[in-house]
Amino acid sequence: MIHGPHVDWFAISPSLSLLAATAALLMVAVFAPRAARRPVSALVCAAGFVVALVFAVVLDDRSAHGAAIVADAIFRDRWAATGQVLIAACGVVAVLISYGERMREENIAEYYALLAAAGAGMAFFVQASNLMTLFLGLEWFSIALYVLCAIDIDLVGSLEAGLKYLIIGAVGSATLLFGSALVYGATGQLDFDRIGAAGRGHDSLLVLGLAMVIAGLAFKSSAAPFHMWTPDAYQGAPTPVTAFMASATKVAALLVTDRLLLTAFPRDERLWTWAIAGIAIASLAIGNIAALAQRNVKRLLAYSSVSHAGFMLIPIAAANALGARALVYYLIPYCAMSLGAFAVVAARERELAAPVTLDNLAGLGWERPFLGVSMWVFMLGFLGFPLTGGFIGKFYAFAAAYEHGWWWLIVAGVAGTVVSAAYYLAVVRSMFMRDARELQLAPAGGSPPRDRPLELAVSICLVVTVGSFFAVQPLIDVAHAAARALPF
Repeated sequence: MIHGPHVDWFAISPSLSLLAATAALLMVAVFAPRAARRPVSALVCAAGFVVALVFAVVLDDRSAHGAAIVADAIFRDRWAATGQVLIAACGVVAVLISYGERMREENIAEYYALLAAAGAGMAFFVQASNLMTLFLGLEWFSIALYVLCAIDIDLVGSLEAGLKYLIIGAVGSATLLFGSALVYGATGQLDFDRIGAAGRGHDSLLVLGLAMVIAGLAFKSSAAPFHMWTPDAYQGAPTPVTAFMASATKVAALLVTDRLLLTAFPRDERLWTWAIAGIAIASLAIGNIAALAQRNVKRLLAYSSVSHAGFMLIPIAAANALGARALVYYLIPYCAMSLGAFAVVAARERELAAPVTLDNLAGLGWERPFLGVSMWVFMLGFLGFPLTGGFIGKFYAFAAAYEHGWWWLIVAGVAGTVVSAAYYLAVVRSMFMRDARELQLAPAGGSPPRDRPLELAVSICLVVTVGSFFAVQPLIDVAHAAARALPF
């Protein structure tokens, strides 16, 4: 008789609840009447994410002393639980944004099933404690996202986006897998902590494996120069999918990157800190400069996502406890701003039945004051203005770099922020300050009906974006508790 390891079912309850929602949604696709399919599917998916959120919050509260469980395959600690809270919250907002999206009725239940499956994979991924579960979780959510990008076959560019993401994502996954094989060959270990104990500093095979692992994870976090898929995939995918990818995928990839580097490669810290710093600067430069030339708003926000990957890699490069806390804090307002900005883009797309550009965004601030003001706040938050969480997030990230002694990384971040003002303020100008002669006539037929779920999603994002500035101490306490799980 084969004796399996003890399974802590509560520790994997966020993933299990989303898997249960996925299974239920597949049943909805088969048995629910066509007229009821959309509301029932959205309700089941939202319920799955809410239940996962509740489990993750309780898991965070009951995991003060982190440990590797299930034969040391996954971690049960506050670092992983905090990531699961953010992923589940992003999923709830993504469901609200998705409800009014135009797509074929026969694909609705499958769309929500894939969204829940991607969330389950991310929740599992952030718990990974060895290279095998790391790769399993990565492929779990990546495959769901590949299909989600291409699910709306009536949307111009959706199939192209899915294909590009599939091909380049497969290259990233293969790079990560080959790097993991090299690390295993050099150390004979799969567990992160055992790799750290067995690794010999500056071993050539181990260093090559480390470089490939970093490259593979950089693909998923949209960091330059591994960002090639990001603009096309973000532009071509359905906007709610883009919103979920831009927020939840960043959470999963960056949290795992920080844990993996600190736990598995402490003896090569001098090497990987410089590598991460180089990737951060490349992301800041390429993301901000490329965004200046964009007219399509989704593509502009895609390059913005690349630049923010650079900002969030700064605290990872700092390799200190302050950096870990800064990363967790930064992700909170960033997810809200990213989801909220794409929600406003989705609302404008549904009004015009066309891709949103800086030209046809004109007048939104006066036609839809709530959406216009919200988008204005999100742009200022991305820019790092006071009264938004983006200001505290950037300050915290720069503080981590300063503690590490890398003032030049702060200079690069400030320079990137100055450059980004041009395109973030261009969006604000398009909404509020266009000359009347520049405005184009809107389609006739009166105002479209209000999308209350989407407006609720924007409201939630707006509250978090501004609230994270005023509720600094509670969020810092959360980040501090999460960072204690890492080996400093």
